[in-house]
Amino acid sequence: MNIPSLQAGPFRPAWWCRNGHLQTLWPYFFRMRPRPRYRRQRRELPDGDFIDLDWYGSPDASRPLVVILHGLQGCSHSHYARGLVTALDRAGLAAVVMHQRGCSGEPNRLARTYHAGASEDLDLVLAGLASDRRRGPLFVAGYSLGGSILLNWLGRDRPGQQWIRAAAAVSVPYVLQESADRLARGPSRIYQRRLLSQMRLALTRKFAHMPCPLDLSRLDRLDTFTRYDDAVTAPLHGFDGVEDYYGRCSARQYLPNIGTPTLLVHARDDPLMTERVIPVPADLGPGVTLELFDHGGHCGFVAGGSPLRPHYWLDRRLPAHFRQYLGDAGAARRPMQ
Repeated sequence: MNIPSLQAGPFRPAWWCRNGHLQTLWPYFFRMRPRPRYRRQRRELPDGDFIDLDWYGSPDASRPLVVILHGLQGCSHSHYARGLVTALDRAGLAAVVMHQRGCSGEPNRLARTYHAGASEDLDLVLAGLASDRRRGPLFVAGYSLGGSILLNWLGRDRPGQQWIRAAAAVSVPYVLQESADRLARGPSRIYQRRLLSQMRLALTRKFAHMPCPLDLSRLDRLDTFTRYDDAVTAPLHGFDGVEDYYGRCSARQYLPNIGTPTLLVHARDDPLMTERVIPVPADLGPGVTLELFDHGGHCGFVAGGSPLRPHYWLDRRLPAHFRQYLGDAGAARRPMQ
């Protein structure tokens, strides 16, 4: 296969798209999205629930494979997922988007859904993939909340870490309370309003067909993430309120434990969080590299000299990161310099 050059270089924001809100919203509204044809596989879980995996690229099991974790209310058709799966295919890597519970277009069977620290399903999926003796090298990429799930899995010393060669996490809300506070202020309330509206609708539709362990009569009054997570996310997943949830699942505290080669990509102007969430050098474990930019928004990183021909930098940077770990096993464990 003729693999194109993957030298991404440092991110340089498009001159016409330097604001954090523009960087975030441009690809959501204006990106000419690829329309990948996925192959869906349902994975039954030990607790009686299920998740759906959407596969893209060659079915050859020996091909290097990237498992993609979407963000809050995302799916395999999110703009960043569509862009990355096609970019990975061009770079000679297969891809599979792992949907979180209830995010593949069909409500999941149990009352619980997913949250920022829910990494047990990732552990099961990777165990299943690694059990195939034909399986080529495995990698994982996580966006936003999916990145938080990935970093919780890596930093909590899950037993399956030896299964993957490298990982990448983009625009992660490293400190959940700080991110929730930012989303409750100023223009960022636009994102909060839209996300909470989607979450409330999904919850209402789900429990219209099954018993609900919560009182949903005041659901419309849960107008901030802190209130919603305290009343819904925490009790559904066994946390003792929102402080317990945020305290146990904020990913920054687990970064020092990560030895797997892991690339973190973040922008200071991310409108879904403040700069106070950004890890400092002392937070970074032996395998972790942070690429921090002044601009880039939330999962945006739009470059290019014209709005008619924008470039989506992450679609080059992430495949380049993974391909450098396709050598021997020893080389694959060395962190980036």
